[in-house]
Amino acid sequence: MSHPASDPRTVLPPDIVNLADHETHAATHLEPGAWAYFNGAAADEITLAANRHAWDRMGLLPRVLRPLAGGHTRVELLGRTLAHPDGELGAAYAAAALGAGMVLSTQASTRLEAVANAIRDDAGRGPLWFQLYLQHDRDFTRELVERAERAGYEALVLTVDAPCHGARDRERRAGFRLPTGITAVNLLGMLPAPEVPLAPGQSALFDGLLHHAPTWADVQWLQSITRLPVLLKGVLHPDDAREATNLGVAGIIVSNHGGRTLDTTPATATQLPRVVEAVRAVSAAMPVLVDGGIRRGTDVLKAMALGASAVLVGRPAVHGLANAGAAGVAHVLRLLRDELEIAMALTGCATLADASPSLLVPR
Repeated sequence: MSHPASDPRTVLPPDIVNLADHETHAATHLEPGAWAYFNGAAADEITLAANRHAWDRMGLLPRVLRPLAGGHTRVELLGRTLAHPDGELGAAYAAAALGAGMVLSTQASTRLEAVANAIRDDAGRGPLWFQLYLQHDRDFTRELVERAERAGYEALVLTVDAPCHGARDRERRAGFRLPTGITAVNLLGMLPAPEVPLAPGQSALFDGLLHHAPTWADVQWLQSITRLPVLLKGVLHPDDAREATNLGVAGIIVSNHGGRTLDTTPATATQLPRVVEAVRAVSAAMPVLVDGGIRRGTDVLKAMALGASAVLVGRPAVHGLANAGAAGVAHVLRLLRDELEIAMALTGCATLADASPSLLVPR
């Protein structure tokens, strides 16, 4: 998704001053099908809107006359320090330059080794993680995990909330298809899933595809074949958080897949404190991250006040990439960091450890 050197989109328009501006401009650069894919969600997109609105419904209560000199936005996550608590799903160079984390998808169009080689030796970068979808071919999955280990990835992020695609109306209306030459290169060579013969009246989903859907036993299997920490992405229910914690996973990411799988699921901001409470009843140290609808530095501070260890952003990175390549992604991350520092200063937080529920008020 990076732009060639001749692409004129290397300088940001001067009227882009926040993430909403990035989104507005990105819509003019991407063709309708790609825009529907990146910015659309499942069904009526209720969850997509709820993610954003949930952060807006929380206010921050200012504190005054507190000592703030020497403050910072650093947090430690799985033994690594982030310059600020934003995980990045877009441009690796931008993430490294800003000290943010990078989570590369299994379905990326660039080989996982190439991304790791680009930033692995950058002393100032944040964590480098590989996002994993368990494949029907477990031998292939094992090889994929081994590749990630050899390349220098530091954790596996297992997506657990997408055993099937959501009903994405906007994509279907736009007729989205992957552009020619774009493919999930890290999955090349995998044999197709064996077809399951269906009897009359059987479901292609329940009696076919979902035979390969991962279960808790597969989480244990993944833990058994890798030396890397395993985080689960897509947890919303406190009971699932407790199950994951009891299995000894390295962390949990509260996520509803950006509203792209099941519409009408609750907003991540709503579920975050419930998941944190469930995890803390078992483990005081396990990190809990969150994504979904984060568009302002104030959202980041609210997430930390609710108990998050860090946040991740997805769509804003794509918007920045569409507007100005890696420079656009760096601008997105810098805006979040600057806004976060301002919010911290005005609420009396010298560090993110100072953020607590006492900062939050209903709006």
